Amino acid sequence: MRIDIMTLFPEAVAASLKISILGRAEKKGILDIRCVQIRDYTDNRQQQVDDYPYGGGWGCVMMAQPLKSCLDAICADAGEQKRRVVYLSPQGKTFDQACARRLAADYDHLVLVCGHYEGVDERFIEECVDEELSLGDFVLTGGEIAAMAVADAVCRLVPGVLSDEECFTGESHWDGLLEYPQYTRPDVWEGRTVPEVLRGGNDAEIRRWRRKKMLERTMDKRPELFERFVPGEADAALIAEIKKDRSRLPLTKSVTCRPVKPEDREAVELLFRQGRNYLRKHRVDQWSENYPLWEDVLGDMERGEGFVMTHGEDVAAYFCLSALPEPVYAGLTDGKWMRDGAYRVIHRCAVGAEYRGTGMADRMFAAAEELTRAMGIDDLRTDTHRHNEPMKALLKRRGFQYRGNVRYDDVGEGRDPRRQAFEKVLR
Repeated sequence: MRIDIMTLFPEAVAASLKISILGRAEKKGILDIRCVQIRDYTDNRQQQVDDYPYGGGWGCVMMAQPLKSCLDAICADAGEQKRRVVYLSPQGKTFDQACARRLAADYDHLVLVCGHYEGVDERFIEECVDEELSLGDFVLTGGEIAAMAVADAVCRLVPGVLSDEECFTGESHWDGLLEYPQYTRPDVWEGRTVPEVLRGGNDAEIRRWRRKKMLERTMDKRPELFERFVPGEADAALIAEIKKDRSRLPLTKSVTCRPVKPEDREAVELLFRQGRNYLRKHRVDQWSENYPLWEDVLGDMERGEGFVMTHGEDVAAYFCLSALPEPVYAGLTDGKWMRDGAYRVIHRCAVGAEYRGTGMADRMFAAAEELTRAMGIDDLRTDTHRHNEPMKALLKRRGFQYRGNVRYDDVGEGRDPRRQAFEKVLR
């Protein structure tokens, strides 16, 4: 790709375009960016490129002759190529990513004409310019900034300029959406934590999270872009999920984890009743009328293993983080545990009905993981019914791995004793 920029300030433009990624690409021969001084093509000793406008008015207008002579010299040097002459003008069509893709794909040679003063002689535009482009509905003192923006946006799409095509296909505006948020180390900065999904290493979940964030960001930041976006089946499902999430209770108060207290009995028993109703509604044969009960919580409390998640003053979730070895885990079948030695087990976890879909379950598991780390343990385990799809999705999202099957033969007659076991090694 060759790009010639016709300008009155070639040194300033070259200083910006011949560094970093574009500069390296030019050294490799992938790009050929030239900044051409228009004054070198005047037909007078003063190198005059402008004159007063016919009809009067403020300022001066760039003359057609220097521009045409400069363009002729450029074309003669470049030879026969698929060429496009672009004049950077506030009257042009707004430049966007689709335009950048078109210019990169359809042409081998771009000539970018930078105007100045009150513009250029209209006859040059009529005779020589293929199209006019603008950065937006505002006026600059010259076309150089616009020309550099167009050149940069087009050049980075040329094969070989960036290390991989994914460097630009996932960015803002490539397919009509804004880019997903990006993070780097450290994990926690100013109290803000990198989303767990990005640290979990599950590529499929990361891709899904990023796509969902692209849709969310476009909906919120650029609604006019989102209105023009035509979603496929997968995107439509994510959009429906986003709308459903936003219809739920927002977590506007502080969310904390604390040990369960006797005065939490009414709230925790309500969580267990709601949990039973939820499982029954989804035909998951996991909890019975006799489990879990407040008596189980009293045992958790006595051992210092019972915890609640609170939203402000409300008890929003309960879980047990047990240090007791789970006997049935020794009989794991169809797989094996990743670690030997001490571990912690999450039992009896329940989230209030009004907090489902708010992220409270993720916060509950994050709290369990932090408590486990604080104990000096790096192995966290749990199990769930094979038909409990929401719980399995949560475990997968949190980075737990399926390790095999276990049996609870004390669940009662007629109930399914089989459970799927999961483990997460904390780092």
